[in-house]
Amino acid sequence: MRVAVITGASSGIGAATAKALAGDGWQVVLGARRLDRLAEVADGCGPHARAVPLDVTDQTSVDQLAAGLDRVDLLVNNAGGAKGLAPMAEANLADWEWMYQVNVVGTLRVTRALLPKLVASGAGGVINIVSIAGYIPYEGGAGYNVAKFGQGVITQVLRQELAGQPITVCQIDPGLVKTDFSLVRFGGDKARAEAVYQGITPLSAADVAEAVRWVAARPPHVNIDRLDILARDQVGTKKVVPIPVSPGTPDTSASK
Repeated sequence: MRVAVITGASSGIGAATAKALAGDGWQVVLGARRLDRLAEVADGCGPHARAVPLDVTDQTSVDQLAAGLDRVDLLVNNAGGAKGLAPMAEANLADWEWMYQVNVVGTLRVTRALLPKLVASGAGGVINIVSIAGYIPYEGGAGYNVAKFGQGVITQVLRQELAGQPITVCQIDPGLVKTDFSLVRFGGDKARAEAVYQGITPLSAADVAEAVRWVAARPPHVNIDRLDILARDQVGTKKVVPIPVSPGTPDTSASK
């Protein structure tokens, strides 16, 4: 049975991806820090699912994940996130450093650790969940823009470096997805997070997960280099329907 590793799998796109791949016949290994939620997701994926504690910002945690796997056919680098919406003049350096460590260095750590097993599988795949924010900057989003741009560059360079190897590399760039993303960005402010989605129909985690499942199901000789997914109500990082947020805050805060 083919083995897929999904990071950030305790909720949102990661959890939905684990379920989608499990339903497509994959053995899924779910990695995240929130073990209670991770176990619940794994239980919902069926008998061929395994929950593993994983902090992508901790090299020891990543090494332990790799050491516990005999085989890996697919890696979905989904762990990531944003913090804050401050302009650069008021930037919180700790937030910027967290975003870089999770989105960029975390992707590097896990990919580097599992790459030998992915190549050894004979038909491996890496799918990085990036964002349209990685190529469309917006006010207040600089820290996240920079981090997602970096993750996108990792994807593109990895594709070049692995040319000739039996492995595919894909970048999926979602737009507005209704998950815990905005809740994390706004420090747990539920009202502000919910306001992001008011008046529009955003993507669901399952929408993005279906794209992951489809990419993973392509024949080994087919590489989907890049896939952008936006809700109908979103154009770029701007929404067709105005989104009410806190006074003075740009309405671009919801971009994945």
